[in-house]
Amino acid sequence: MDEQKILGDRFEANRRHLYRVAYRMLGSPGEAEDAVQEAWLRLSRAGAEGVDNLSGWLTTVVARVCLDMLRARKARREDPLEVSDERGGEERPAAAVAGQVTIDPEQEALLADSVGLALLVVLQTLAPAERVAFVLHDMFDLSFDEIASVVGRTPVATRQLASRARRRVQGQPAVPEVDLNRQRGVIEAFLAASRGGDFDGLLAVLDPDVVVRADGAAVKLGSVPEMRGADAVARAFKGRARNAQVALVDGAPGVVVAPNGKLLLVLRAKIANGFIIEVEAIADPQRLAELELAVL
Repeated sequence: MDEQKILGDRFEANRRHLYRVAYRMLGSPGEAEDAVQEAWLRLSRAGAEGVDNLSGWLTTVVARVCLDMLRARKARREDPLEVSDERGGEERPAAAVAGQVTIDPEQEALLADSVGLALLVVLQTLAPAERVAFVLHDMFDLSFDEIASVVGRTPVATRQLASRARRRVQGQPAVPEVDLNRQRGVIEAFLAASRGGDFDGLLAVLDPDVVVRADGAAVKLGSVPEMRGADAVARAFKGRARNAQVALVDGAPGVVVAPNGKLLLVLRAKIANGFIIEVEAIADPQRLAELELAVL
């Protein structure tokens, strides 16, 4: 059997584990897949000769890639959706391309539920190195000696990173998981009704006095500066939302619109008693860069 094919098969046996590691660190299915793809590229170049524990080696590689992505995100204040899929024209190995379809949307939803929306919200508050140390040790049981090589610290310093992250996670006031899930359900129902042109479905999740406001950039995209009332809002959103996805927007469920992976618009929603009471449409690039976003 071809050596590259053997290597690809060994990688595929670890893909799901690597995806889980990356998703917990990055909070974005697309970015997590990018990190796993980068691990394959590095493995295909370096080979597995001399690697006794391939799973551990790949976990370390994915963790380093995620750390770099988190640091870049923090430095540029970019949303994960703005990370390009382009690989500089480099052809992807067949094994990796074929493997991209192994994580389907249903599996991503199950993974998101298993991680917990509340935990994803809290993880976003951690510094990149803290987040990596906490996830690798507390969620995947890696030793501090192994994690130290990823974050570039001594094992003692790495233990302190994880300990500090753990204290922040445990002490961080977070929206109860049940409330986040209910809010997410409202947003999902809103998008489903919008895409399906279901006027009554939209009215069912909109408060009678709902208000929608748009910034100047969103107005240029076709929004109106302000709409009031469920009837007017339902008519405006009926048959739309084709490129919209549910996302965490500053820790609460909202909507992102990102055609071809490029962030264009964010809808920040306020929900009370199971109804959307207010929506803010944000398209100004500077304001978008200041938001904490994670696609669900």
